[in-house]
Amino acid sequence: MAALGRQVLDWHRLIPLTWACLGRRTFHFGEQKRTVSLLRKLTTASSGGSLDVVACVGPKKCVQEPECRTNLVQCLPEKRAPVDRVSLEPEEVITSLLDMGFSEAHIKDLLSVQPSASPQQLLSVTSELILLGLNPEPVCVALKKSPQLLRLPVLQMRKRSSYLRKLGLGEGKLKRLLHGCPEVFSMRQQDIDAVVKVLKEKCLFTVQQVTEILHRCPGVLRQDPSELEYQFQYAYFRMGIKHRDIVRTEFLQYSMAKVKQRHIYLERLGRYQTPDKKGQTQIANPLLKDILSISEAEFLARTARSSAEEFEVFKKLLAREEASEEEEESDPSDAEEEEEDEEEEEEKQCGTREAQLSPGAALPLVYRQSLETRGCPYQEGGVIRICPQQSTAVRDQQEPGRDSSSLPQGPSAAFDW
Repeated sequence: MAALGRQVLDWHRLIPLTWACLGRRTFHFGEQKRTVSLLRKLTTASSGGSLDVVACVGPKKCVQEPECRTNLVQCLPEKRAPVDRVSLEPEEVITSLLDMGFSEAHIKDLLSVQPSASPQQLLSVTSELILLGLNPEPVCVALKKSPQLLRLPVLQMRKRSSYLRKLGLGEGKLKRLLHGCPEVFSMRQQDIDAVVKVLKEKCLFTVQQVTEILHRCPGVLRQDPSELEYQFQYAYFRMGIKHRDIVRTEFLQYSMAKVKQRHIYLERLGRYQTPDKKGQTQIANPLLKDILSISEAEFLARTARSSAEEFEVFKKLLAREEASEEEEESDPSDAEEEEEDEEEEEEKQCGTREAQLSPGAALPLVYRQSLETRGCPYQEGGVIRICPQQSTAVRDQQEPGRDSSSLPQGPSAAFDW
């Protein structure tokens, strides 16, 4: 009886374990069904289909209560391990994107940006952008503008992210940079270095000012370094704008055509004057925001106080002037020939000419007799300059102690060797 009692107790002890095993098997079977369903939905979404029921992928608490999600920056290092694996399950990618704060609409847009990109690559690129301090909305906008970002290696993304942090472009400053120049991650490193070098060494901006320029005017990264230097020189020397005003007014974001048209037009109207060395002008120049930051209609009405027809005529004339200047610069031989012709005409008007004799050559007989008659020394192989307009006083200075009346008079009497 005692042995039978012990067997009954053992059976009662095994019943809960049996139900636990059955429960685990049933749960695992349900998970397999849900995994197949998720794979089917992810494939449909990446092919352009809808993603209406993807909410069932993540935990119910994460979808229905977004305010209870954990902090993204703290969660990303824990997600770094599955990202670096050779293969990543698609449902894990969607779950990670949801944990980062991306909505279902965001995930649908991201999957449709580059359908050929793998889910693992998508998660790697978005993770690097989120780690830079961007929100999900700017990340989606940047990837839509530059889909080639999804084809970049993760190592390149991390290197470029580290470089941008060194320039001071972290946190919220990168949002405007990516909006204005989303290809900053795919550009060549030497191109970015060339722009930064010009701003620091040629334009003499401080490190903080360079950071502000890249933040406020991200389009400078697309400009040629020589054109960027010319634009700064035009603002500093031609318009008299200081460094801090160039940064504060975002001057470098405007095109040179717009700047020159409006500035020169105001100059010729007498409404703008270049400051002197002390920074002073005889008239009060308009503010830079009233010249460049407003539309053309407002500029003509408020600042220039002129008509649109006059401004259009001026722009055509200015374009002709610039075209003629470019032609002169491109063909300098014509300008040199014109200068030579002018010099020849001046020499003819002055009545002077030079004769270059080779060393050891004999002087002409007429010149030698004239010099011997005057008792003046001469040097063979030198330069004889005939100046008919030379006065008697000048000859007296050249030959002190000689009576000017005894010297021969006439156009061939004055010689300068």
